[in-house]
Amino acid sequence: MAARILIAEDDAAVRAFAARALTFKKHEVVAVEDGLQAVAALKKESFDLLVTDVVMPGLDGIGLCEKVRELCPDMPVLVMTGYAAEYQRAYNLEHIDHEVIIKPFTLQGFCRRVQGMLSAARGEPETTPPNGERHYA
Repeated sequence: MAARILIAEDDAAVRAFAARALTFKKHEVVAVEDGLQAVAALKKESFDLLVTDVVMPGLDGIGLCEKVRELCPDMPVLVMTGYAAEYQRAYNLEHIDHEVIIKPFTLQGFCRRVQGMLSAARGEPETTPPNGERHYA
């Protein structure tokens, strides 16, 4: 089932990669280049998932997650980071339904993670095939 996904990522190449991947999977995507633009979008529209980078100018991904807690407390967040120093900060968000994906990531891994989070948010059961890779019904 298609979802509305907000992507906040300051790196144009990563933002385009993520947006194209999710659009190809039939999701409706709004992509912005920083946390301040993401907050503005969240105040105007509803989304099923936020995908955010940690390190961004203006409002970083951790600050954006705090805003999500206020504006959309039930919305899951996929946090992307490529910085070891930011890795722990991204995991210290116990009060938000989130997962962390480490850059660089593969297209398949990214789409699988997004689908898993969307399925979990919808209460759909997950299945584990013999190869141990997680799939969602």
